[in-house]
Amino acid sequence: MLNLVKKLYDLDNNFSKGATQMVYQELKNRVAVVTGGSKGIGTAIATRFGQEGMKVVINYHSDQAGAEAAAQAVKDAGGEAAIVQADISDEAGAQKLLQTALDNFGDLDVWVNNAGMENQVATKDMTLENWQRVLNVNLTGVFLGTKVALNYFTSHDKPGNIINMSSVHEQIPWPTFAHYAASKGGVKLFTQTVAMEYAKQKIRVNAIGPGAINTPINAKKFADPEQLKTTTDMVPMGRIGEPSEVGAAAAWLASDESSYVTGITLFVDGGMTLYPSFQGGRG
Repeated sequence: MLNLVKKLYDLDNNFSKGATQMVYQELKNRVAVVTGGSKGIGTAIATRFGQEGMKVVINYHSDQAGAEAAAQAVKDAGGEAAIVQADISDEAGAQKLLQTALDNFGDLDVWVNNAGMENQVATKDMTLENWQRVLNVNLTGVFLGTKVALNYFTSHDKPGNIINMSSVHEQIPWPTFAHYAASKGGVKLFTQTVAMEYAKQKIRVNAIGPGAINTPINAKKFADPEQLKTTTDMVPMGRIGEPSEVGAAAAWLASDESSYVTGITLFVDGGMTLYPSFQGGRG
């Protein structure tokens, strides 16, 4: 565990300094699909893969400019990139991502189900449409992407790697975000179930559970000093995480160094899931 912590620290430290050297040599020229890659964590994962010399398909829903910027970041880091517009909550959309990978790079090795959404609403006021919209993106999108990747890996009799984006809220209840928490709880059990189902075929399926991360979706909240303090007080490490730290975790899960790891959620949360209200012996 200490070696893993050091490796992830070194990865993020090198990345934050603008390093472009490869850390995982075996990832060079492997092909990855990253859904929701036009901003935030998705862009960070795609860029981190680019640093490893990977070929990355960046999916976007509406932000084409963001996807183009992410693709350029991948290329600047040393990789190759293609972008594709698709609705990942639609079966044809998920298939379109695979076809883009095959048309541009001829293969698929890693599939990252990153796309997600959230909005705040009291459960008693939540419309069925709102509930379904969040579940469609956060959970059904994960299922559809995973299904497409599994069919490709099994039909080509090759090892594969699927990484699902979960959240600390697969474990921590989040009042007024019942649809989001339900979707991430679903991602947890889905990840574990599929990991068990396909372990013998050498297809690894894991999740990453980010905590409070400095992404565009959180920018307004973290710009308010009071809200920033409220959030950091929930984090034992006392700071907000950076997207590149999630990207470092994704690179490790994609690499052969994690070859004996499947069915886990790797929390990248500064300790948020460790019940910080008990810190200092309180309680």
